[in-house]
Amino acid sequence: MAQQPSFNLEDETSQSSRYIKGTLISTVYHQSESLYTVARVRIKETNENYDEKEVMITGILPPLREDELYLFYGRFKDHPKYGKQYEVEYFNKEMPQSKEATIQYLSSDLFKGIGKKTAEHIVEVMGDDAITKLLESPEYISQIPKLTEEQAKNLHEALLQNRGLDQVMMAVQPYGIGPQLALKIFQTYQDEAVSVVKGEPYRLIEDIPGIGFYRADEIAKGNGMQVNHPERIQAACQFLLRDQGTDLGHSYLPVEELLAGVRKLLADGKNTVDEMSIFREIQDMEADKRLILKENVVYLPSLYFAERGFAQKINHLLQSQKTDYDIPVEQIENELEKLEKRLNIKYANSQKQAIKKALTSSVMVLTGGPGTGKTTVIKGIVELYSEIHGVSLNIEDYRGKKEPFPVLLVAPTGRAAKRMTESTGIPAHTIHRLLGWRGAGHFEKNEDVPIEGKLLIVDEMSMVDIWLAYSLSKALPEHIQIIFVGDEDQLPSVGPGQVLKDLLESEHIPQTRLIDIYRQSEGSSIIRLAHEMKKGNLPQDLLIPQKDRRFFSCSGEQVFQAIIQVCENAIKKGYTSRDIQVLAPMYKGPVGIDRLNMELQRLFNPEKQKQRQLQVANVFYRKGDKVLQLVNQPEDNVFNGDIGEIVAVIYARENTDKEDQIVICFDEIEVTYERSEFHNFTHAFCCSIHKSQGSEYPIVILPIVKSYYRMLKRNLIYTAITRSKEYLILCGEQEAFSWAVQRSDESERYSGLKLRLQETLLEKDFMNDTLFNETN
Repeated sequence: MAQQPSFNLEDETSQSSRYIKGTLISTVYHQSESLYTVARVRIKETNENYDEKEVMITGILPPLREDELYLFYGRFKDHPKYGKQYEVEYFNKEMPQSKEATIQYLSSDLFKGIGKKTAEHIVEVMGDDAITKLLESPEYISQIPKLTEEQAKNLHEALLQNRGLDQVMMAVQPYGIGPQLALKIFQTYQDEAVSVVKGEPYRLIEDIPGIGFYRADEIAKGNGMQVNHPERIQAACQFLLRDQGTDLGHSYLPVEELLAGVRKLLADGKNTVDEMSIFREIQDMEADKRLILKENVVYLPSLYFAERGFAQKINHLLQSQKTDYDIPVEQIENELEKLEKRLNIKYANSQKQAIKKALTSSVMVLTGGPGTGKTTVIKGIVELYSEIHGVSLNIEDYRGKKEPFPVLLVAPTGRAAKRMTESTGIPAHTIHRLLGWRGAGHFEKNEDVPIEGKLLIVDEMSMVDIWLAYSLSKALPEHIQIIFVGDEDQLPSVGPGQVLKDLLESEHIPQTRLIDIYRQSEGSSIIRLAHEMKKGNLPQDLLIPQKDRRFFSCSGEQVFQAIIQVCENAIKKGYTSRDIQVLAPMYKGPVGIDRLNMELQRLFNPEKQKQRQLQVANVFYRKGDKVLQLVNQPEDNVFNGDIGEIVAVIYARENTDKEDQIVICFDEIEVTYERSEFHNFTHAFCCSIHKSQGSEYPIVILPIVKSYYRMLKRNLIYTAITRSKEYLILCGEQEAFSWAVQRSDESERYSGLKLRLQETLLEKDFMNDTLFNETN
């Protein structure tokens, strides 16, 4: 369907939109990354009710030039500080119409190697509309005599680049796509941008964040795409599989569900696409290896091979015959007794069994709820491994030596890794850092360049999706021991799959479930509440104040103010935002994360006179703000979920880069963000329960209201309350809390990992049995 872009957009702009036509007087501000621009323009023509000769314009615009004529579409807005401004929604450049204007344009510094004589020669050969001809039909360039090959190439590239962004804006504007997304499209495809929009709109779904199937489909239909076109059906299939993996965590979809979902997605009034046509396209995509069709289920190839590859690696490790795992029970028990004396600790029988199994297994899963001693067991495993194998746990002993440090501790988030370091005394890292993440799913460590170590412990395994699990498994060396640790009752991973659950339910992998509560002697009512919730029960003392927990009962309308009052009282007692974490399950609404963050910022870090701050949309970031990292930035050793504090706000006029900057400190690591990167973080006075997973906080405040109904599920609230180390405050409606406790997460994830694990292990057992029979 690909076609040459049309650059003749005059007809598209001849609409009843409000406009200002003019030339640039001066650029007041231009941000090179985001292209946000403030400029003064001399008005040549307008249909706005505006009598002045000049106007201040704002918007997402490429660098403007004084010698060009622009047509700006938008509307006037009154800025509280700067007065009346024209907010540009989209724009177009008026192409030179006369011979003189065309020569002046072509001989400008936009076109390298084209002087006035060459420009005159081009116009003489091609006419006054030379620019339009060259844009629409690049082959005309070869018809211009005396033009060198390099001049021809530079001319065409400069024409495309100079007309690029405004053409993209004009092409997508009728479909409700604003300047920011248009900029992303232009930056992604460059001079092919319009061609992609016109000819391959479904590419935008995968390449441009913020564009889903419906938007791409509107563009396609606007370009004349038929309802039952194969390209449309195939795009819908792939979108639905990706969307279900992202939103619901599915690794695959049953054929029947995919057919029904795609048919609904493609429905266009009276026009429908029958399921037979959809299935034919699924088969065609399978033949092209763009989908995997297995036993009436459909996978994206990346997810299918991730499941299969992870299962095969686990099976390979389980079959390892390394003698290091064959440790006499008597030796383990003797060393355990010595360790208990040295650490002044008494392990329970279940904890001892977990340590023994970990040391004698190539792969093991350790699971248990809060207070069951998982951290104690991890430390015991590490210490006993050191004693039995005679290896040092002092990292300094390995400086300058070829022998790697034997024990690797990792977790999905920086906060969880930090907790592992604090509890064991051994450096722990995020999985991404261990593997050397380089973006777009690429890691430095893999099957060709494996990690180095002998014992690997992965904590918070419930957060690990199948993609990350597979990437980790590919980087495992031969004969490494690996222990997966996690709480099976917490939220599953944000990404597709349910790796921890499938490992446990495969029943082929050594595992230990810790069920006894060893911190109960400390009188933790938070731990008791968590374990009652796991059973679907509420404790009888829920509304009775405890030394570490309290439930403030109030109506849905009162919850917001109750949270504010609790925080105000905490501030009076000397607590700061570092001590208190408000958690909520939803961003929007009267008790949503967005509203809470705005009000909590006012409490914990109120605006002061002459305080340094920068505005992004309706949000102000100030020095001292608590913020949450939203994406992985391995080059800065900062990862999704890390919490930091803004330590500096730097204005564009104060640095040589002429960029607004914010400096954030994450546990002694300072990272500088330019304005184009501000979307990588957000306020964290209140954050989502999903983002809090893997972290712990001294004080947790959790609103519970009926308006959260869609999100009120046991594992979500269980995850929230188990983030609290010292004190838990629940605010809201007891009935809503009861709903959550009684509602298990009924939305089953489609995952094939359990079956893959069982298949690979059974295949190995069958091969071993066959070999035994043949040799006997």
